[in-house]
Amino acid sequence: MTGAPRLIRMAPGDTVAVVANDGGLPAGTEIDGLTLRRHVPQAHKVALRDHAQGDPVRRYGAVIGLAAGAITAGDRVEEAMIDLPAPPALGRLSPSGAGELPQIAPLEGFSFQGFRNADGSVGTRNILAITNTVQCVSGVVGHAVDRIRREILPRFPNVDAVVALDHTHGCGVAIDAPGAEVPIRTLRNIARNPNFAGSTMVVSLGCEKLQPDRLFPGAFGDFPPEAGPSLVTLQDETHVGFEAMQRSILRIAERHLAQLDRRRRETCPASDLVVGLQCGGSDAFSGITANPALGHAADLIVRAGGTVLFSEVTEVRDGIDQLVRRAASEEVARQLIAQMAWYDAYLARGQSDRSANTTPGNRKGGLSNIVEKAMGSIVKSGSMPIAGVVPPGERARQKGLLFAATPASDFICGTLQLAAGMNVHVFSTGRGTPYALAEAPVIKVATRSELARRWHDLMDVDAGRIITAGETIEGMGRLLFAKILSVASGERSCAERLGLANRLALFNPGPVT
Repeated sequence: MTGAPRLIRMAPGDTVAVVANDGGLPAGTEIDGLTLRRHVPQAHKVALRDHAQGDPVRRYGAVIGLAAGAITAGDRVEEAMIDLPAPPALGRLSPSGAGELPQIAPLEGFSFQGFRNADGSVGTRNILAITNTVQCVSGVVGHAVDRIRREILPRFPNVDAVVALDHTHGCGVAIDAPGAEVPIRTLRNIARNPNFAGSTMVVSLGCEKLQPDRLFPGAFGDFPPEAGPSLVTLQDETHVGFEAMQRSILRIAERHLAQLDRRRRETCPASDLVVGLQCGGSDAFSGITANPALGHAADLIVRAGGTVLFSEVTEVRDGIDQLVRRAASEEVARQLIAQMAWYDAYLARGQSDRSANTTPGNRKGGLSNIVEKAMGSIVKSGSMPIAGVVPPGERARQKGLLFAATPASDFICGTLQLAAGMNVHVFSTGRGTPYALAEAPVIKVATRSELARRWHDLMDVDAGRIITAGETIEGMGRLLFAKILSVASGERSCAERLGLANRLALFNPGPVT
């Protein structure tokens, strides 16, 4: 045990609290009028009062479950002791039930150094991206990207990186089936991400179902002679052997790099930020430290006129009534409900439901079920009105706080947020994960100081200081806001310095043939 015994209770009506101390608290510890009946690890729950079977167990002021049997005050409350409640019934939610929304006080005078694009968007990185229409060409593209990085990129110091937008789609799929458009529009919109400046190259095989003109309608018609096409088709008869394919890709890449190298950062208002928020490897501290601080930072970005994306359908499903009350209009409320209904049906087709979300790591970190996890996840959306909903694979078309409907998978969520136009990613974690992206900078936020110390070169911000050093949620939120502006201006995140990046992961609800 580190320091005086401490329990954290999130709301006055809560019937459980979590242990704050590193190493947990031993059996027999006396605290807040309770005597712990056995050892309780850090972040795990202690019953604050007796519960009879069927009594609601409350945390965050919400019912996270029903007591599966008698629970005595001072007991450690574990997953098997709580029955999962039913989620809010979507049919009982009224779009007209949105509450009185707060007036937003504008926040002025904040800016960052970004790359202004021809379409008005702003990149935080200057990247040459090479996408493909089908996985068959991934090996060829990967080889070419390695050569570009070694042989060509050093001549263009103003270009941050060359990345392959590798994926497993494009053929062997029912490409016209319901749901099949999701991965196609995802690939299309990732290629339009602000960090690529409209410079994305395309490599095609030639015989695949996902033809270039379907992926990018109208993009491969007429090209200025000096630019040349940005499409390489490997089955083209001019490609006699592997080296000819490589020369074609490298030749066009060099032309694109020369154009990108002429770009310079310029002062851009904070309203040009598109910040994607996500949590992964969550623990019971996620909703105490990192996510509330992210919520405060999100409020500041929205007040500054920027865009914030929060996501992960199964991690907001149990709080959909809260989100509907925050909807900026009845239409936004209807869209929120529709996305929940679509995902409920999607899970049901797989004979599953939202309870499949939680992981062994979540449970080891003190989270008993998806309801508790959801209550801690939602708080990273802050308090601003929800201005819109972005369906999977679509690009955001407005500013403000937006719900980007994605699965909770870290990799799929990040991929879909890139498609929505994200130019900075902020990712909170309690258990620890080296997750990162090559396409946008990722700021990693630790929920616990112990994790931040142990993974000192992987975590950018220690939100655990809210507990260990008495920092406020508001102060940590302001620190995160400043960090976002700094990273958007070119400061490299821990993951960038280490060269870490996960591959993209498409969400494909359509059938594979």
